[in-house]
Amino acid sequence: MEFRDTPEEAAFRSEVRSFINTKLPSTLKNVSAFEEPDDAEQMAALRDWRTAVGQKGWTAPHWPKEYGGAGMTVTEQFVYSEEMATARAPQVGGSGVSMLGPVLIRYGTEEQQKEHLPRITSGEVQWCQGYSEPGSGSDLASLQTRAIRDGDDYVINGQKIWTSGAHRADWMFLLARTDPNAPKHRGISMLLMDMKSPGVTVQPLITMGGDHIFNQEFFDDVRVPAKNIVGEENRGWYVGAALLDFERSNIAGAIGHAHFVNDIVALAKSASAGSALSHRLKRVRNELADRALEAEIARLISYRLITIQKRGGVPNYEASMNKNFGAELGQRIATTGMHLLGMMGGLNHASAKALMKGRINHAYLTTVASTIAAGTSEVNRNVIATRGLGLPRS
Repeated sequence: MEFRDTPEEAAFRSEVRSFINTKLPSTLKNVSAFEEPDDAEQMAALRDWRTAVGQKGWTAPHWPKEYGGAGMTVTEQFVYSEEMATARAPQVGGSGVSMLGPVLIRYGTEEQQKEHLPRITSGEVQWCQGYSEPGSGSDLASLQTRAIRDGDDYVINGQKIWTSGAHRADWMFLLARTDPNAPKHRGISMLLMDMKSPGVTVQPLITMGGDHIFNQEFFDDVRVPAKNIVGEENRGWYVGAALLDFERSNIAGAIGHAHFVNDIVALAKSASAGSALSHRLKRVRNELADRALEAEIARLISYRLITIQKRGGVPNYEASMNKNFGAELGQRIATTGMHLLGMMGGLNHASAKALMKGRINHAYLTTVASTIAAGTSEVNRNVIATRGLGLPRS
């Protein structure tokens, strides 16, 4: 693996660090990724930060410059993500940048690109992804939401679920079945839908951690202009798989794990002699050492992935290894934190007595789903077995 920067990479790293030092508002510095802005001052600071990143042209690092992106190489994207994560700088862009933009750049019409891409990079419009359905999770191709052509429109009926940010989104890009008689991976189309369209109903799904992140949506004769189809009709499954050349190391996740472990260690060090916390520390100190080592392993896995990309390869089973290790490590870190807190771990952020503002409690609840979301551990282990180890399919 490659650990040292080239002179060009070192210069770019210095540029990113300088930008963070001068532009990241002081109220957002050292704020954990587990914390959401909770007052008007922080919300204003977050808007200022998004504006500064946008003015630098870094809202969409992997997009080509002609479409409003930064045109960064995969190595530059890695350096950018690593430095932003190290500084705990809030992420910008959302699914419009990471998912829809690459699809429109590759498959969208010129009209669609001109209408939507500038409003994504400016932050003017927020997008959400309408893929999963109640009966179509890991087997997404079995989705049943219908889109029937009616003159200049498609009429959509059905339901989507686990949609991140739908309650704040202005638009949704969704997959719907336009040919019910075709094999399940065919007959699906991608459509762009205004969330203010008549017939769209959004209902919240509150997580165990008390967060309103996910939603479910119901579509009742929602009319979407036919011009809003992306790519060819009945080819949406293949359109939805389109990606630009962006780094897939998830170095930000690895650094986030290390930050969390270090924060728990700092809490343990602050325990007064003879306190219940210091007493429990004697039982979990080896766990904390294990978590610190595992966070470093997560970082090294990320370096392995970016090294593959720098040499012109495409991470395959290695990406599944990275996802599984990171998701399960997040659960182990939260569990170790709860072992340290003992009964105090039952207090959430609403309690003034909650240590670390209830972050450990929150992580313990929210990481339960991390081995399901974005590809289950079972599916990823199958990928590792067949593509990495060459084992036959079960």
